[in-house]
Amino acid sequence: MRKYLLYILCILLAACGKKQAAIERPAFCADSAYAYIERQMAFGPRVPNSAPHMQCAVWLIEQLRALGAEVELQKGFMPDYLGKNQQIYNIIGHFNTSETAARPRILLGAHYDTRPWCDEEPDYKDRFYNVPGANDGASGVGVLLEVARQLGQQIADSTLTTPVDIIFFDCEDMGTPRVYTGPEREDTWCLGSQLWAANYSQKAENGNAERYKFGIVLDMVGAPDAYFPREMYSTNYASNYQQQIWKSAKQLGYGALFADQQSYPITDDHYYVNYIAGIPCVDVIHYDIRNATGFPFWWHTRQDNMDNISKSTLQAVGEVVMSQL
Repeated sequence: MRKYLLYILCILLAACGKKQAAIERPAFCADSAYAYIERQMAFGPRVPNSAPHMQCAVWLIEQLRALGAEVELQKGFMPDYLGKNQQIYNIIGHFNTSETAARPRILLGAHYDTRPWCDEEPDYKDRFYNVPGANDGASGVGVLLEVARQLGQQIADSTLTTPVDIIFFDCEDMGTPRVYTGPEREDTWCLGSQLWAANYSQKAENGNAERYKFGIVLDMVGAPDAYFPREMYSTNYASNYQQQIWKSAKQLGYGALFADQQSYPITDDHYYVNYIAGIPCVDVIHYDIRNATGFPFWWHTRQDNMDNISKSTLQAVGEVVMSQL
């Protein structure tokens, strides 16, 4: 009987140990991420090559440097929907570069530009306003800046072992506007990631590109009613990593947010990282297949403001990202 009771006690203790490990929280502060989003919004809409856009870019570079990253500014040109070259400024923060040769890096990305047109507004005259971009743009950047702050702390404590690159892509939201009625061009979205991926592919051919294990792109990750299904391009190109991320989300208690449900393919920055650069990359993006468009009612409208940012959602996304590093 004593042996039997001891056996049961060991099982219960083991189970408790597993439960504690499953709910262990990675370090992340939603208040900090929220403040980073507010700071971006204070610049105004970050429409490419506008004054607020350039001010925000300078601020992002300063933040990454202050947090311990080696910062690279990638400049180039990409044709927009009219065939006109748009100046691109991709901002890349390299963390733990001493590990570059020894271990593959992890890529984290988000776009920092905002859409020049509110082309989902029901009233036609309102479609020519700039999108404020609290959720669509600033939320992903805010989460990654807080991730960068955590990485900087690990550098200071000499505990960072994972090499990480954080990329703020430019001109993601420059795709053909609904108000345009001319001939349609292909690949008018995600211009910054197209530029980065093409440059990376060329470097890889020459044998001097960084090695990446996988990537995560965050887009529209702050809404109170956020819903992140398994995006199809991510499933096709990076299934193992997508499963890993969604499993971690469930273990952290965010299974309802990171839904075990397949969505349609979405053209986002991750697509070009996968297709052109050949790096398996997963998109975490709000896309609710339960409604007509998949996107929130305020998507690409003047209502994309701080009212649509939830600290609890930021905390969930931040913890899930940190769990992968």
